[in-house]
Amino acid sequence: MNKNPHIGSSLDDLLEEEGTLEEINLIAAKRVIAWQISKAMEEKKLNKAAMAKEMNTSRSSLDRLLDPNNSSVSLDTIYRAARVVGKRIRFELVDAM
Repeated sequence: MNKNPHIGSSLDDLLEEEGTLEEINLIAAKRVIAWQISKAMEEKKLNKAAMAKEMNTSRSSLDRLLDPNNSSVSLDTIYRAARVVGKRIRFELVDAM
């Protein structure tokens, strides 16, 4: 008989048990946003300097946005970046599992 308590449980269950689920979800969401903005910049042929100018922000602020490991980005910065590349953002609250 296998005595491993994690067999049959989900990865989310394990991460929640370890207390890291929320942090992992935040990191994953930020990486997706950074990747999507970066890809949209490529499609629009915008370099970082042009993007920062269009956003009316600094290059360092844009670098923080594009850094997948930096989660200290304001919603306003995300909104302005999305607007410049012709996108919009959508957030929604969903029921916790």
